[in-house]
Amino acid sequence: MSRFFSKTHDNLTPYTPGEQPRDRRYIKLNTNESPFAPSPKVVEAIQSKANLLNLYSDPTALSLKQAIANRYGVNEKTVSVSNGSDEILAFCFMAFCDGDTPMAYFDVTYGFYKVYAELFNIKSEVVALKDDFTADFEGLKKTKGNVIIANPNAQTGIFESLEDIESLVKAKSDRVVIVDEAYCDFGGKSCIELVKKYDNLILVSTFSKSRNLAGGRIGYAVADQQLICDLETVKFSFNPYNLGTLPIAAGVEAMNDTDYFEKCTKKVIEAREYTKNELEALGFTVLNSSANFLLAKTAKMQGKDLYLALKEKGILVRYLGDERIKDYIRITIGSAQEMEAFIGAVKEIL
Repeated sequence: MSRFFSKTHDNLTPYTPGEQPRDRRYIKLNTNESPFAPSPKVVEAIQSKANLLNLYSDPTALSLKQAIANRYGVNEKTVSVSNGSDEILAFCFMAFCDGDTPMAYFDVTYGFYKVYAELFNIKSEVVALKDDFTADFEGLKKTKGNVIIANPNAQTGIFESLEDIESLVKAKSDRVVIVDEAYCDFGGKSCIELVKKYDNLILVSTFSKSRNLAGGRIGYAVADQQLICDLETVKFSFNPYNLGTLPIAAGVEAMNDTDYFEKCTKKVIEAREYTKNELEALGFTVLNSSANFLLAKTAKMQGKDLYLALKEKGILVRYLGDERIKDYIRITIGSAQEMEAFIGAVKEIL
């Protein structure tokens, strides 16, 4: 770092995204992207708006908010959209936490939560998952600050019941509870009905996974109108044009094309269950996942060694290396053909 770098960030460790190597052609099962192209209607919408790029995009992104609102059965005033769900999450940290109000999250979860806390000088309250990697809600209830929970969990894929989520929201009635539903469409159940009921709950989600738009960078939040007003205040203090014309158009069509959405998510779920069954037949321990990935380990090899062996065969998976999951690899679910190739490679390695 330079001699001009702020001392405030001396110890900041940035988030490390999944690798995107260009040295050869890989089967990419490492970043939880969709294996399927966007809806044809998305492509058409982008093409139709290309000649408007000389103009600024709509800073309110009203058409996209309306599409999301229609999907959830809420008013568009309870929706905020942004440049990926990561940015929405950052706005949540900025809007609702400070030196007196920390953020609580689990020890095994999305790595960006810790990074944001460090970036914005927010204290963290880290609660350990149980031995079986399920959520310790009683531990979260004992924390002093706001709470953020990925459901399904962003590393394990485990989905926690809405009854447990509601119990947490009630117990933390004087704090904000953020539920990150990035992976919810692959077998979980959204907390949207709880959002309509409680004024301290924020649902955050993305178009990157089940809507096949990781490259489009579209995220959103649904919450009580006053909470959305808080997020919009931070957003418009940062960048009012944080969603471009093309992502807005793409997002509207991706949200509206329900048939394509259901077709793609069904294929991912089928491929996930096939992969889980095959791995278990090979002696793997595989956590029950409601996401578009699996967390798995084998007693025959260390996680890092398996990751490297697969990479040698042209298959990328994610090795996170965190202490509690250092024996595991995280496998994004690709197409049926990609998962068959993955299983074939695992058999050759073992």
